[in-house]
Amino acid sequence: MIFFMAGTSDARELALAIHRSGYPLLASVVTENAAHVLREVGLNARFGRLDVADMVSLLRDIRATLLVDASHPFAEEAHRTAMAAAEQCGIPYIRYERSRQEFGEREQLTYVDSYEEAAELAAQKKGSIMLTTGSKTLHIFAEKLLGDPDIRLVARMLPRADNMEKCVELGLEQKNIIAMQGPFSRALNEALYRHYGTTLMITKESGGPGAVDEKVEAALAMGIEVIVIGRPQLDFGTSFSTVEDVLEEIAKRYRR
Repeated sequence: MIFFMAGTSDARELALAIHRSGYPLLASVVTENAAHVLREVGLNARFGRLDVADMVSLLRDIRATLLVDASHPFAEEAHRTAMAAAEQCGIPYIRYERSRQEFGEREQLTYVDSYEEAAELAAQKKGSIMLTTGSKTLHIFAEKLLGDPDIRLVARMLPRADNMEKCVELGLEQKNIIAMQGPFSRALNEALYRHYGTTLMITKESGGPGAVDEKVEAALAMGIEVIVIGRPQLDFGTSFSTVEDVLEEIAKRYRR
């Protein structure tokens, strides 16, 4: 059995490719909705966060012989948990990560290494700031940016009840919340920037189908400054960025 950690749309495609190659697979995601999407395409899926002890117990229960981590590039805690659990269980760990995106050196584009650094820089620049990094780290930006009369913080995130509750707790006004499921086209990004009078957009370097390129290119074309937060730097050991390479590695390592 392969334990497969999903978290992106391209991860779903990889899971399907593994399943179609004849390998038994259990996909793991955080939310019930994500599990429902996987089940709709014929995959065996469970949902809910796991710490190391929980994951070790699950891996042993399903007699997993291989762990494929295709969770989101910024799911640093999940990566560390998976590597630790695989090591404790004595099974191979394979990381699948979508390719990085390079936007080159642009006058309006700034790269930073952390959410905190992005928030500090945004606080200096002020203006109408569109945050597209999700709800998990919203508190970092709320602490630095809310309450400044020269800053309008607009947050774009998934339309989930817990996200809306978090916005209320942090004091983000309803008129400054964009609750929509992406990915977004360039045209829609441009329309949102115009509607909110955006002067600065903050995003993560997620790569692939996350449509980071669409929102970055749209912003730059409109003269909007962009802050890009780089991915966490982890030593994954065995890591690939194509479906073909992952399948080849599974064929080498999988024990029935």
